Amino acid sequence: MKSKASAPGRARLEPPGRGLRRLYDQSVLSANNSTHYKTVIIIYYWHMGALKRLPCSEHLDSIIAPLSLPMMAHPMMNTSNKTESPAGQLSAPARISAVNLPALLREKDNVKRILVIKLRHFGDVLLTTPLLNTLKANYPQAKIDVLLYGGTQDMLRENKTVNHAFIVDRGLKHAGLTAQISGEKVLFNALKEHHYDLILNLSDQWRAAAYCRLLKPGFSIGFHYPKRDTWLWRYCHSTLVDIPNAAERHTVLNNLDILAPLQLTDISTEVTMAYGPHDIERVKQLCQQRNIADYILIQPSARWKFKTWASESFSQLINHLTEQGETVLLTGGKDKAELDYIAKIITGCAQPGKVINLSGLLALPELAVLIDNAKLFIGVDSVAMHMAAALQTPAVVLFGPSNLNQWHPWQAPHTLLWAGHYRTLPQPNEIDTDTTDRYLNAIPVNEVINAVDVWRTQHL
Repeated sequence: MKSKASAPGRARLEPPGRGLRRLYDQSVLSANNSTHYKTVIIIYYWHMGALKRLPCSEHLDSIIAPLSLPMMAHPMMNTSNKTESPAGQLSAPARISAVNLPALLREKDNVKRILVIKLRHFGDVLLTTPLLNTLKANYPQAKIDVLLYGGTQDMLRENKTVNHAFIVDRGLKHAGLTAQISGEKVLFNALKEHHYDLILNLSDQWRAAAYCRLLKPGFSIGFHYPKRDTWLWRYCHSTLVDIPNAAERHTVLNNLDILAPLQLTDISTEVTMAYGPHDIERVKQLCQQRNIADYILIQPSARWKFKTWASESFSQLINHLTEQGETVLLTGGKDKAELDYIAKIITGCAQPGKVINLSGLLALPELAVLIDNAKLFIGVDSVAMHMAAALQTPAVVLFGPSNLNQWHPWQAPHTLLWAGHYRTLPQPNEIDTDTTDRYLNAIPVNEVINAVDVWRTQHL
């Protein structure tokens, strides 16, 4: 029997255990993370062009078991681009100079396709718009696509700098390995058709790194994350960029750092929240139906409970506003817990008939129309807060344990009341997102009322 020769120019597919040991060292395989093992194995088969031959889930588990070895340095790891800092911590990889850029990127007119990857939440996506605006200003001829988590694309629905939003369906991870791989393959093939000249990876997930490598762009840039200080992370990107003092700088500026190797001159720091004519028309109808004219908009809810204020505190604030003759609009998402929380706020109001509840009724661009036309926005650390800042609507914001430097309202008129002035807060990187502790409850109602009244009586 003739032995099968591998195709010319094609890497031979080794048995997965041996191939993974050779290509992906133990420095990137966590001994207690089988999900990560499976991800790396999928990347391996994908890279070798053999996704159809991926083992079944049971076989993957049998492959994973012998790989659970102590972590060790990989002989291929390149440390020549690192230096030791005085504090003993590794500094960033050296930034690539303009002269070392591929010829494609030296001439801006050559860049036709750009992909920006941001696999995070709504507010994170909105805060990438300065980066998108900067790319469009410097590469006006380029088509800029984004890769986002499903649902967050509404943030950019009306953004004219974005050509197309590709979506990662997070629901597939609960549908079984076969469905997950099938979905990944469909997405990968759709992205591959565009032959990207430049990919900017703003995410720290291995999925994003795999796309940077497997889509074979002309050039790809990622961030140097301490938790991704591995040869494989570097292998997946053309170059990495450090985020200097990331915890001390706003997310907008940290995002823009990824452009450093490109040495662009036209930099925008403006966050853009766009909406369209149909959003205006829809909101106009809602306002006419409810006789809404001049109003203060309150969005009391957030993604996590620890970012919210007690319902009775919001009720007291609303009572004060309605006594002063203000019309109050309440907005929020469609999640049942959010709707119940807002209903409880209204129940605690002395004049619930004077409170207009639009929670669960608005798409994000429609919410943007309402925020843009509000006298004042009152809210917590949430996407609505970032929307108000982008739209330059004056705001009173209640803020908890999130990093203030990174997440405060950006370049907008606001008053911020920080719970840390009234109680001890956990460090931002030590927050238990499942906690039922409402840190904002430490902020006194009367101080919020005073802050709101300053805006109402002196600035509006």
